[in-house]
Amino acid sequence: MNIGIFGGTFDPIHLGHLALARAARGACGLGKIYFVPASAPPHKTQPTASYFDRFAMVTLATAGEKAFVPSLLEAPAFSEKPGKNSQPNYSIDTVQKLKISTLKKSDKLFFLIGIDAFNDISKWHKAEELFGECEFIVASRPRYSLADVARALPESLRPEDHVTKPFATQPAKGSLVLRGATIHLLENVHSPISATHIRGVVIGKKPLKRFLAPQVEEYVKKMGLYGSV
Repeated sequence: MNIGIFGGTFDPIHLGHLALARAARGACGLGKIYFVPASAPPHKTQPTASYFDRFAMVTLATAGEKAFVPSLLEAPAFSEKPGKNSQPNYSIDTVQKLKISTLKKSDKLFFLIGIDAFNDISKWHKAEELFGECEFIVASRPRYSLADVARALPESLRPEDHVTKPFATQPAKGSLVLRGATIHLLENVHSPISATHIRGVVIGKKPLKRFLAPQVEEYVKKMGLYGSV
């Protein structure tokens, strides 16, 4: 089975996340997608909502999709105090943990990510190893080219400039198969929605239905998240 893994802070999970997951499922025939909220993201500031609130929102948002599975792979240890001495959640560790604990040898793993985050992939912990563990599904944007995607790769996997130069005018779409890396680019799924903007909307007491699933909107209000009380 083709399996997807979709990590992030999900602070909160929004309709843009769900649109990306649905597009990836359709494009690559994913039978299941694991949504993995990060407890201690290494590349971002610490989330506003607690891990457990974020996991609850992911569970609510994915409840209507049989193929979408909320995952506790990056849950904090019970002995950890929130925000204190948490070990970073590195994607390579999470992917390997998923393979050992859940996947069959015949399963094929795909890593879902937006192109802005992918642009910094070379800075990730053991990035080269991560590309060896799974293929990538990247939500593209109009201003990116195939050359931009190739140049974002870790140095050991990055083609030389004379190879990527002809692709500088070609939009980032289709599949890019290189030595040690396979990347599938999704068109027309990039969402202007951001969690930062949503938190501002909550503070401003404005409607959230354009950004959040109804169950998530209700949870945010019920729990008083992001200053909603």
